[in-house]
Amino acid sequence: MDENRKESAQNDNRQAFMAIVRKEFTDSIRSWRITILLTIILLACFGSLYTAVTAITSTMDSGAAEEFGNDSYLFLQLFTISDGTLPSFITFVGFLGPLFGIALGFDAINSERNRGTLSRLMSQPIPRDYVLNAKFVAALLLNIVLFFSLGFIVMALGILILGIPPTLEEFLRIFSFLILCIVYIAFWLNLGILFSTVFKNSATSALSSIAVWIFFNIFYSMIVQLLSRSIMNPAQLTSMEDVVSRQGTVLNLMRISPNYLFNESTTILLSPSVRSLGPLTMEQASGAVAGPLPLSQSLLLIWPQLTGLIAATLICFAIAYVIFMRQEIRSN
Repeated sequence: MDENRKESAQNDNRQAFMAIVRKEFTDSIRSWRITILLTIILLACFGSLYTAVTAITSTMDSGAAEEFGNDSYLFLQLFTISDGTLPSFITFVGFLGPLFGIALGFDAINSERNRGTLSRLMSQPIPRDYVLNAKFVAALLLNIVLFFSLGFIVMALGILILGIPPTLEEFLRIFSFLILCIVYIAFWLNLGILFSTVFKNSATSALSSIAVWIFFNIFYSMIVQLLSRSIMNPAQLTSMEDVVSRQGTVLNLMRISPNYLFNESTTILLSPSVRSLGPLTMEQASGAVAGPLPLSQSLLLIWPQLTGLIAATLICFAIAYVIFMRQEIRSN
């Protein structure tokens, strides 16, 4: 009897969790805020696809078709190049993706508290952490649906326009890039959820999340460049090993920024000709074999960056989880 009751309680909790996920997913899709952002992202990505196709076709018409034909990664250039009128696909994703994650998470908890529905929800016989977990899962599902749909639409249009299907390695690289986009946006989603649990006002949590995004997107690189002047002072450099070590220090400072980690990872995944993310000595460069990196080596090269993004995402979620579980929730 006890086992049957436990199993029945687990099934009820599972159904309650899925009900909250469905409700949050539906509310996000119907939200005007999310609809406007989705429209902007779709238009930006289709515009970047048009500029990429224009750049490829113009290069072919100018007499460089043989060069493109010898390039075994032509399909990846749909995501990386542009004719100069609009940024590339990865530039739009790196800029608009964090805003989309923040928009999904900045009012996840405090809006429920301000409307008085959070206390009503907590009065139901469900665990408290189901509320936070379900909101994160629903937003993550929306990210997965959006970016995988965008990636496959771009590939389908690229096949129709260029008439060249992607190879298996190109498809796997694009698939890995889409997973990386989801992890990157999940960090900003959890950052928004964290601020929504800390601040009672939705405007305050939104401004705090956007302030962090602006800091890492604009000001952090400026700060590191100022520090690099003293780190890379020519008067203090004694040998080539010292130069490489100091350059590594500057790179490690830059890699604190999630934007920089994402840019490094996308560069390696979508540009196989890039073989290193850091400085190389003459001995290392002379021993390298010329040619693009295989997918397995590219994944090994970006593994620290991907691990850092996942760790930052989990840290934000863990802090939000602990704060939410310790908060006192009262009815208005």
